[in-house]
Amino acid sequence: MPRPMKPRRIGALPKKRSFEPEGGAQNGVTIKLDEMEAIRLKDVEGLNQEQAAERMHVSRQTFQLILDSGRKKVATALTEGQSIKIDGGNVTINICEYTCDTCGHNFSNKYEKRDDGCPKCGKDKAVCKPNKAYCPKCCMRKRDM
Repeated sequence: MPRPMKPRRIGALPKKRSFEPEGGAQNGVTIKLDEMEAIRLKDVEGLNQEQAAERMHVSRQTFQLILDSGRKKVATALTEGQSIKIDGGNVTINICEYTCDTCGHNFSNKYEKRDDGCPKCGKDKAVCKPNKAYCPKCCMRKRDM
């Protein structure tokens, strides 16, 4: 059984999600959101592979594979006059770190995912880990309780 794919962190959703050559196109390529983020971090922000991989919460090797795939799709679209659509992929805007108050289990989850409680004990007593980035979704909820 393969390991479940971890979500890849992206900085933001792109403002434009599709591009077409003048006169339209018969065919097109779809670039995943994580591929677009890898291209942005490496080619636009000028980060090295290690810095970019850390930002996306992936290994350097995984980052390079994502980057190569995205660049190949962009090159194919540009050289063959195809449209580009940016969509899909297992991505998140942020990865929240939690600690279960009941059993002490540490785990992480996508910011966008509904909080289902601790994956180990099932209790709904998971809170943001202290000393981590501010997470308005959980920290505000905790304050309101």
